[in-house]
Amino acid sequence: MEDKKTAPENNTPDEEIVNEELTEENVDSLSEEDSDEEDAVSEYNDTASEYAALEDALNEANDKYLRLFAEYDNYRKRTAREKTETYQNATAKCIEEILPFIDSFERSLTIECTDENFKKGMYMIFKQLQDFLTKMNVKEVESLGAEFDPNVHNAIQQLDGTDYASNYVCQVYQKGYMIGDKLIRPAMVAVAL
Repeated sequence: MEDKKTAPENNTPDEEIVNEELTEENVDSLSEEDSDEEDAVSEYNDTASEYAALEDALNEANDKYLRLFAEYDNYRKRTAREKTETYQNATAKCIEEILPFIDSFERSLTIECTDENFKKGMYMIFKQLQDFLTKMNVKEVESLGAEFDPNVHNAIQQLDGTDYASNYVCQVYQKGYMIGDKLIRPAMVAVAL
């Protein structure tokens, strides 16, 4: 065993230097490896934190995009609805202004006329007015013989002793009109008692 201990001591000075350099290189390489590992861990942590920050920024940008898209979609739907309502309101207002003329025209057709060509021409004009109302989606409110509905009828009189059941419209004084589901003018009616 002593031979083994003394063997390293019998080394020449050059061999001792090489051994010392090897051990220093080992120590240096170990410290470099530790340093490289620390650098790698540090670089990994930096990359991971950058990745997390980028992921958070992406999620935030995506959330903002989705909110903006939803707001735009709501805006688009709202403006389309407002446009439709504005058109319907303008159409209803226009029809409401024309209705008294149509009422007068209809009353004039009930008057006796001796000139058949004149009467035929008046009926043709009245038919054009009715076709116009149909094209504009204007409908007459069902009144005579219908059950009284305060949403579409305006009762101005109650009549007793009619052929109609109680709470049914027995006489129409002025026709009511609707455009789509919107009431333009209620019908003025008499209701049976």
